[in-house]
Amino acid sequence: MVQIPDWVFEFHGHRCPAMPIGYRAGLAAMEKLGVKRASNKELYLVCENGPAHATACFLDGVMAATGCTYGKGNAEKRNYGKNAITLVDLKTNRAVRVVMHPHFQKKGLASKFVELRRQKVEPKDIPSEVLEPLLENILKAKEEDLFIVGEIHEADVKPPKGTFAWHECDICNEIVFENTTRLVNGKPVCIPCFEKL
Repeated sequence: MVQIPDWVFEFHGHRCPAMPIGYRAGLAAMEKLGVKRASNKELYLVCENGPAHATACFLDGVMAATGCTYGKGNAEKRNYGKNAITLVDLKTNRAVRVVMHPHFQKKGLASKFVELRRQKVEPKDIPSEVLEPLLENILKAKEEDLFIVGEIHEADVKPPKGTFAWHECDICNEIVFENTTRLVNGKPVCIPCFEKL
């Protein structure tokens, strides 16, 4: 049975099925690539899931497992509405795509947990007798029942380049980093102020 550290649930904020599935997807991708969790920017994550759907929590699990986060700039979200990821080893440009197996996902989407969520019951308010069997099933499941793990392929990923250069917005006077600055009459302006012009 796969163990998920308590800090992952604490970071996520509640216990639910989708986050542990994402955690396991991240582990499966790292195992296939033969890499460890990113402490810096050794890995790059492309996540296909999107906002505001029944399994959006998947992404938090993936980020916790892989160490790919928005803050480090080594994660991007495509908003395709799929529980699928591509993990790239930036040292070798080798990548693997992991997608949740449709038959497993269909069972989960037909669960009492999802039915209660559909009725607007918050995850933290779902009875443990509904949640815990789902979690146990996810943690005990064979990887091949949970996911379709693709073959390793070559990736041509260009992570966004970081910058230390900054400007003071000519309109609101807030600090804005150069890679998002817009020029108005030759003066730097942040995006929110630019969009109001």
